[in-house]
Amino acid sequence: MYLNRTIDSHLLEWKNDSNHKPLLLRGARQVGKSCAVKHLGKTFDNYIEVNFEKRPDMKEIFAQVHNVRDLADNLGMIYNTPVVAGKTLLFLDEIQASPDAIKSLWSFKEDFPELHVVAAGSLLEFTLKEMPSYGVGRIHSLFMYPFSFDEFLMAEGKSAWIKAKQCANSQKPLLTPLYNDLVRHYRTFLMVGGMPASVAAWVSTHDYRKCQDELDDIQLSYYDDFAKYAKKVEPILLRNTLQSVIMQTGGKFTYSKVEGGYRADAVKNALSLLCDAGIIKRVCHTAANGLPLGAETNNKFQKYIYLDSGLLLRILDMDMGGARQLTEMVLTGAAADLVNKGGLAEMMLGWELIKCNSPRSQHDLYYWENTSDGTLSEVDYIIARDLRVLPIECKAGTSGKMKSLYLFMRQKHITDAVRCSLENFTLIENRDKQDSSDTIRRVEILPLFAVSNLFCKLDN
Repeated sequence: MYLNRTIDSHLLEWKNDSNHKPLLLRGARQVGKSCAVKHLGKTFDNYIEVNFEKRPDMKEIFAQVHNVRDLADNLGMIYNTPVVAGKTLLFLDEIQASPDAIKSLWSFKEDFPELHVVAAGSLLEFTLKEMPSYGVGRIHSLFMYPFSFDEFLMAEGKSAWIKAKQCANSQKPLLTPLYNDLVRHYRTFLMVGGMPASVAAWVSTHDYRKCQDELDDIQLSYYDDFAKYAKKVEPILLRNTLQSVIMQTGGKFTYSKVEGGYRADAVKNALSLLCDAGIIKRVCHTAANGLPLGAETNNKFQKYIYLDSGLLLRILDMDMGGARQLTEMVLTGAAADLVNKGGLAEMMLGWELIKCNSPRSQHDLYYWENTSDGTLSEVDYIIARDLRVLPIECKAGTSGKMKSLYLFMRQKHITDAVRCSLENFTLIENRDKQDSSDTIRRVEILPLFAVSNLFCKLDN
């Protein structure tokens, strides 16, 4: 059973583009890349899949045959499938195992551009780093991640709910019964996570234990992958670093908290590899004085978030003595507890900001911290929207004073911000009495399950 993904429409758009380039589908292991390409393959008359891990002998053909038209003919003969431009999809899976195959993508663009060629690989970023000019201008990339909450709702057959929340705003909040249903489903999503195998298990069984079995297998496969990095970083260091990222979720990462007494440079190298594998994401500190946000980063202050909430809970359970308290909080805890404790909601907010954005780019995440006077003022995320800086905080309840958010808005002369919580849509307007101009500050309350509202206008 294939569960529809938002990447599907982008893949179809690529297929129908008369000037299509070879496509590289990038993302962490087991986020659904191969399944999405196979689903696309059903729209072609012919489909050839070359998996370099299952058929390592295929690497020899790409090393020996440099004319891509001859190469395509040879593949068609081996797989007993005709290669016809416009009617055949050629899928090169786990392509990181064959640098020659990666180089062939350049030639497909130049010498056989009418053929549809897609490549994917779970540890692809490592190989691409060693090939800095692998295909600039000649290869198109799409980035794929675990299920977003909207995709989870689609899998549950709740597409109407997606439309309803995208039409909602502070002037027209969600009806209370629908709002309550969305909160319950968001809690479930935090438990199940967005890994396709776990989502599929939930959709077919609605049994958390089945999801946990799938998540355990995925996490163990990630640990097994660490052995493949052994020439660069010790596997035990990678494991300890990953566990430390999980324990420090929601706060600035401190190298000395990684078990084993490793030097900071060694931990930095481990973090870089985990980022390249797509298992974690860096959140950089930015001064946020203007766009682009990456122009004023401070590498002394960084956060890291793990790939998936379901996987995070399984690591806490398998490696760190259980996650029962956090599990109970996710399923039955008060909104304030869920949002403010453990950094889980903040982590998922960051990933939703990436998943709901365009897959054509590899988006960075930024946060802000006031470093001028030693105070603890911090804004969880800073994004660019409508060519302006937009601060986003992850908070619970209307009683919070949002001092950090207002301090940021005052310092940067910003009038609009977003607070993500488990509240219904609303708007807070305050006249800033500390501002000599008596400015009115507007904070839009956006439910955590409606982060896609920030981007749906861009897709219309």
